[in-house]
Amino acid sequence: METRWQQIYKSKIRTPEEAAAQIKDGDGIGFSLANGQPVAFSNALGKRILAGELKDVMVFAGLGLAPTMLNHPDAADKFLFDCPYLGPVERHFSKQGLYTYTPVKLGDADLIARRNLRPGQVMAMTVSPMDRNGFFSCGINVDYGYGLAREHPGLECLILEVNEHMPRTHGVNLFHVSEVDIIIEHNSPLKTLPPIPITPEDEMIAHHIVEYIPDGACLQLGIGGIPNAVGEFLKDKKDLGVHTEMITDSMLELWECGALTCRRKNYIPHKWVSSFALGSQKLYDFCHDNPMIDFYSVGFVNRASIIGKNDRMVSVNATLEVDLTGQCASESIGSVQYTGTGGQLDFVQGAWLSRGGKSFIALHSTFTDKAGVKHSKIVPMLAQGTFVTTPRTEVDWIVTEYGAVQLKGRNVRQRTEMLISIAHPDFRDELRSQAKKMLLI
Repeated sequence: METRWQQIYKSKIRTPEEAAAQIKDGDGIGFSLANGQPVAFSNALGKRILAGELKDVMVFAGLGLAPTMLNHPDAADKFLFDCPYLGPVERHFSKQGLYTYTPVKLGDADLIARRNLRPGQVMAMTVSPMDRNGFFSCGINVDYGYGLAREHPGLECLILEVNEHMPRTHGVNLFHVSEVDIIIEHNSPLKTLPPIPITPEDEMIAHHIVEYIPDGACLQLGIGGIPNAVGEFLKDKKDLGVHTEMITDSMLELWECGALTCRRKNYIPHKWVSSFALGSQKLYDFCHDNPMIDFYSVGFVNRASIIGKNDRMVSVNATLEVDLTGQCASESIGSVQYTGTGGQLDFVQGAWLSRGGKSFIALHSTFTDKAGVKHSKIVPMLAQGTFVTTPRTEVDWIVTEYGAVQLKGRNVRQRTEMLISIAHPDFRDELRSQAKKMLLI
């Protein structure tokens, strides 16, 4: 017998082309991140833009895992593509000045929507199939999309692209069919990330960090070789917990070996708390209908005051460059936007509010340019035009393969000496000479 919810569902089904036809000149359209981006709708919308059928449209999206028709080179100058976080697709066009970037802590996304500081009449995202009670789950991509749709006072149209491959997850991330304007059915496998290799430098850095992580710590780990190495070396710890912007495969491995149990987690106890997941298909399968994992909007997960409720909160993230006073540039290379602020500053601030909390920002001590010349990543001052992600007032611990130093509460002279001590030995004399000229020491 067909239920009322199934009848409403059928009445709202549209093709991707029919859904895209509802977009008007001047509309603002928001997408969820990564696998939350509605692929079929994006392709249909891109075709309309390429055909010259829409004017002054703005799309707010980021961390695209594969290009769609919206990312066709011929469409780039026909609409505004605005990114809160750059992945490889957005980075390519941003470097050409074709896409723009919105500086934002992801933890502020819900509040920005609530205060109507972002234009946007339409929100579209990929969700899991409807359950028998008429609810769709945002799955492994709650991120900022759910908050924007829930909180934005000017939202006129909610489009859900139903994909049977999207896991159904627990937490606060549901839409009821009665709230939805348009439903698209499109089944395609979710995009996965290849394993990220761990270098010897990553291992050395991880050893310095793990030394300060106690049993019962609550973890936030970023993505990349360094956080993965930290996860690898935490396998002999006991009763670790999770409160993180993103769930990664390293956390799944910690659960499988028995190190991650959430038994000592004091805030939302016995639960993993996250906003999205990105990694392997095995990770996505693990998240599906797993009552141990709660997915919420970044406006909740990334709020510093919420993060700080977790005792022994430990945050591990990476940066690209640090100056001798502790400013961390984690999102740009000079003035070229490379990624985004993301949740780094949210978790640095949140870990500081936690009883027994610590935040670590890690980097390799050097990089080698295209000409084969080695440079220090600890520098006297950031390159002109570089954007500061974590200011020196907020930074806690900085880590390289040569050690870990705690800058919080230290004066500039102390910071300078400490950072020089963990710089590559080949650059320490020059850093000291420059520091003296700058009157830092």
